Amino acid sequence: MTDLPAIWSYLSREPLLWLTATLIAYVAGDAAFRKSGRNPVVNPVLVAMILLSLVLWSTGTPYTTYFEGAQFVHFMLGPATVALALPLWSNLSHVKATLIPMLGALVAGSVVAILSALWIAQALGVEGPALLSLAPKSTTAPVAIGISEQLGGLPTLTAALVILTGIIGAVLVTPLMNLMRIRDWRARGFAVGVAAHGIGTARAFQVNETAGAFAGIGMGLNALLTAILAPWIVAMLFSG
Repeated sequence: MTDLPAIWSYLSREPLLWLTATLIAYVAGDAAFRKSGRNPVVNPVLVAMILLSLVLWSTGTPYTTYFEGAQFVHFMLGPATVALALPLWSNLSHVKATLIPMLGALVAGSVVAILSALWIAQALGVEGPALLSLAPKSTTAPVAIGISEQLGGLPTLTAALVILTGIIGAVLVTPLMNLMRIRDWRARGFAVGVAAHGIGTARAFQVNETAGAFAGIGMGLNALLTAILAPWIVAMLFSG
């Protein structure tokens, strides 16, 4: 038993440990999600976050140590983002048929996501790099992190905010859309893709295939538009 701390100290420095822990945590989260009857509150990503946080806290492991081991997952975000072109191409005919309303929704969703986050946080006293980290919270993680670095924000904080935004969107999207009596799966999916990126898109696919496809389109287009708008909006608001 006296050797356990030494063994753990050795294992905790091994990259494979934290990559394995990340995968196990997600598998456990997905199992809990299925066991709950696919209740959106029991989101696999949320469950995995809680499990990993408990492990890191109980073992006293710094986040930097964990990230060194799990960075392969972070690396895979890049190819996953490029793959967003697939649902856009597969549904090109539908996109052409609804191009004007989609562009209107895209611009409105992107601008509101940026401005509402900045104004609400500023009203609550948030300032400096922490405030700037909020601007890209509604776009997919690899793009949001790049935007945050460009704006002078905190990429790690941005990554956490992106995940929280996605989880909240995934939990609220179905009951909110039902409450608003929005029946068009294209509109439902596109809205959640713009507002809640990958996690919201995954939830949309669980509910309806068409909604999932349009969520992927919304996520991809919002990533592009946010990369253009966020620096301009931040410069306009805080240049003085």
